[in-house]
Amino acid sequence: MKFFIRLTSIFICIQLNVLAQSNDHSFSINGKLPVDLVNVFLGSSGDHGQMSPAASYPFSMLSIGPQTYPKTHTGYEFLAKKFEGFTHNRFEGVGCQGSGGNILIKPFLGNDPTKTDLIKLTENAGPGYYAVGFENKISAQLSVLKNAGKHLYRFPKGKKGFYLDLSYAFNGAFVDEQHQVKGNTISGWIISRTTCGVGKYKIYYCLSVKGVANWEGNGNHRLILMLSDDAVDAQIDVALSSVSAEAAAATINKDSFEQFKMQSAADWNRNLSKIEVHGDEESSKLFYSLLYRTMQSPYAISEKDGSYRNTKGELQKDKQIHYNGWAIWDNYRTQLPLLSIINQSEYAGMITSIAELYQSGKKDYAGQNEPSNTVRSEHAIVVLLDAYQKGYKVDFAKIADSLVKEVDRLDYKSPDKALETSYDHWALAEVFAILKNKDKSAFYRNKALEYKKYWNKDFRDLTKNDVDRMQARGLYQVTIWQYRWFVPYDVKGLIELDGGEASFLDNLDQFFAKDLYNHANEPDLQVPLLYNATKSGYKSQYWMHQLAADTVIQNYFNDNSRGIGSYIGKIYKNEPQAYLRTMDDDAGAMSAWYIFTASGFSPACVGFPVYYLNVPLFRSLTYHLPNGRTFKIETENFDLKNKFIKATFLNGKPFKKNYITQAEINAGGVLKIIASADPVKVSDTENWISSIEK
Repeated sequence: MKFFIRLTSIFICIQLNVLAQSNDHSFSINGKLPVDLVNVFLGSSGDHGQMSPAASYPFSMLSIGPQTYPKTHTGYEFLAKKFEGFTHNRFEGVGCQGSGGNILIKPFLGNDPTKTDLIKLTENAGPGYYAVGFENKISAQLSVLKNAGKHLYRFPKGKKGFYLDLSYAFNGAFVDEQHQVKGNTISGWIISRTTCGVGKYKIYYCLSVKGVANWEGNGNHRLILMLSDDAVDAQIDVALSSVSAEAAAATINKDSFEQFKMQSAADWNRNLSKIEVHGDEESSKLFYSLLYRTMQSPYAISEKDGSYRNTKGELQKDKQIHYNGWAIWDNYRTQLPLLSIINQSEYAGMITSIAELYQSGKKDYAGQNEPSNTVRSEHAIVVLLDAYQKGYKVDFAKIADSLVKEVDRLDYKSPDKALETSYDHWALAEVFAILKNKDKSAFYRNKALEYKKYWNKDFRDLTKNDVDRMQARGLYQVTIWQYRWFVPYDVKGLIELDGGEASFLDNLDQFFAKDLYNHANEPDLQVPLLYNATKSGYKSQYWMHQLAADTVIQNYFNDNSRGIGSYIGKIYKNEPQAYLRTMDDDAGAMSAWYIFTASGFSPACVGFPVYYLNVPLFRSLTYHLPNGRTFKIETENFDLKNKFIKATFLNGKPFKKNYITQAEINAGGVLKIIASADPVKVSDTENWISSIEK
């Protein structure tokens, strides 16, 4: 026993040492590291986020997670007791019933896998790790490090084995597979339909059971491997690749399970520590649990030698890491801007990869030869413009013709599409301004200005009886009230259209007073910030705080219902039934919204490197930036009742603006926000407002 205790103590010391060495900005909250605070079960029950507790790694295409019956979009339901096995990929938090769930492995007892029921008895998990114990004495531990993973099983003595279903995928999305067996190793490729079933992706894999055993197939994409009757432990190594089965085999990690698990946790801690918060433990747990969700996708698809496949399935090579797995329509407003600050090295590769989509024949949804699961990529041009304005390299000249081709095919078939299309026209006008092509810039700027015609037609008159009705006039998951504010690049023009500032403010006030705002979806996420463009900026400060941390009333849901069981309570909760009913996290979009709001600044308009200020939800936060720089946000008079900004200082000097730029954040320093319980109704700050006018 003493020997066991000594070994345990040594292991704990080694683990803490690995975490400390891998964390450039070591800190803890009540003795707990950021990785210790993450609740991976947040949003994993019902339709309250569509997240899973799968073992994952930052931006890895591999995530090994439990497959329950019944399941949700990611294959897992927190309340479910029965397990079907474990699968190896999933797109976190997206709609259309989710996608992924490839390569199902089920441990079983006896000779027949169908006779073994896996009933959950115990369960625990954290970043990079998942473990479960079943009533039949089988237990499983899973871990992921980069694109490699490990399963570790414990069995009772007797007949046992593994059942492998290569045709398994969420919602019957399997298309085809090819594999070869060499003893205890199986490798090959799988083709499945992407999220929403629009396109197809092809992944390569290698899976090996440690020890002497043989996979036996039945010719129906399903195989069985029997273990020794005396064996009580079994380990499976697995890896995924976008390039080849050989590349996947080379990615297999030979470290012990514990070393592997510790390194994954250390890497997660390093990433999570890029934002250092100081506050109470419960608030910190919610913060880091949501920050964890912002780093699930897109997926790194490059091998060590720089090889990867593009969206045509063609083999390419580049020194820069390339990515795939996009949900840009969902997360361009929040998650991608957050990554542009906290994951700057990775974000450079993401921007290069988005630009490359245009060289591969980009479409709004997935193509037929994707190198990983993916969703959709509308407004990619806005993301590229935003990145350029923030100092990232974008070769617009190389893709200008493809940008034109994409924007020119956009339509105005419904009121919401008219406004969405105009946004891309504006972005293209800005791109041609960067390229110093005045004629084309003017042409697309005039096209963008046509939004006024469509806005006057459908959004001006709020007396019609369908303005609060979901999907009225062909809208997608929204109402006229919710979409009338979607002119992010020209709020100045929008205010004028709405009859001037007084009328604009009156309509905004009505919008919130009648609880017409819908946080269950993205299209009106920017509306709480619009007060910043007026003399009533304090109302934005109120609503950002209210939506992030206080009780709200929500009447709209993503099943296109209104007023059926209105929700009253907090939206962001650290529990399996987090979020609103039907509210998806949408690939980190909603989590990133919270991270920004809790930090005290949020994107004003994607395409401009500008962030509106609000009172943070923590006494202090520090963003750890490249080259040792830090950007610290301090709140004086901190109290959750103090929702309003009284004064602001940047590096000790009065900061007379209601916004901050990406350049000011990247330069580092200290932003001090003095909070107040009383709104400052007469302010001398410079208020930023977007405008199409030059």
